[in-house]
Amino acid sequence: MSITLRQLEIFIAVAETQQVTRASKKLLLTQSAVSMALGELENQLSGPLFDRHGRSLLLNDRGRYLLPLSKNILNQVANIETVLTEQQGAVAGVLEIVASSTIGNYVLPYLIGAFMRLHPEAHINMLVVNTMIAEKLVANGQADLGFVEGDINVDSLVATSWFTDELGIIVGAGHKLAERETFRIPDDLKETSWVMREEGSGTAEVFTKKLGRYTSLLKVVTKTGHTEAIKKAVEAEVGAACLSILTVCREAEEGWLKILPIEGIDMSRQLWIIQHKDKIITRLMAEFLKFCEIAAENHLGRECLSSPWKLQALLTKGKLNQENSTPTEARE
Repeated sequence: MSITLRQLEIFIAVAETQQVTRASKKLLLTQSAVSMALGELENQLSGPLFDRHGRSLLLNDRGRYLLPLSKNILNQVANIETVLTEQQGAVAGVLEIVASSTIGNYVLPYLIGAFMRLHPEAHINMLVVNTMIAEKLVANGQADLGFVEGDINVDSLVATSWFTDELGIIVGAGHKLAERETFRIPDDLKETSWVMREEGSGTAEVFTKKLGRYTSLLKVVTKTGHTEAIKKAVEAEVGAACLSILTVCREAEEGWLKILPIEGIDMSRQLWIIQHKDKIITRLMAEFLKFCEIAAENHLGRECLSSPWKLQALLTKGKLNQENSTPTEARE
């Protein structure tokens, strides 16, 4: 028996796409090459790994057993290559990161831009999804790092605290609560219609947990998967919403939206950086993590992290001195 790494790579691609056609496009191979490699692997393992349902290939019990083993093998090989071939000089390479909506849309773009100006040979690609999907992408090795705002529920991941964010109730300028300074529970909750994020959103998860037994009073009139859509709906007075203050700094300054703290409830939440337990930290990863830690330590959370001008001002003053950083405590 001589199973190759290429066969395992092809097996994983077919398992994830459920079609030879899609797998061949993902791997930039011909369909015949994918089919041949998959057939050889099944012959070597003395039986099929998939059930055929029309054009779809679904893992059987043998395939489900092989899939995590295959991913682990390829991850270990990648780690070996990283350790033995990485140059210790310039900070260079391509980093794949994934971020939940609030962080990905309102925080990381400015940090990534500043970091890449400091390190021209470094390239950072970012995918913005909700917390649940971010966990999956980091867990299966499709992303090197994740930046999320919800609780971590995957055993293979380790989470490092980043900085504390705060949620607030957002209403339009013409809303009946816009003249108020706070949001009261349960009285105001009963009288308010809500625009909510979709299932799997870290913001929605934290909001409902903070409400506790009052969650049943939420009258949700619409759900959407994007913060910008929620803000527009609130501006149009469809209802109120609960969002990170990071996301509405500019609208609040312009007077389009009003931020109301909730009386008697701490609406702060911890933001996390997640990575796979077995992931080797490369030079590029280490430098970017250090950069993000120092950004949080220098109080770039909130206004500065959502403002490229304030961030650049701090960089110009030299407050992001990477020589003085200290690691934060990790949580498994």
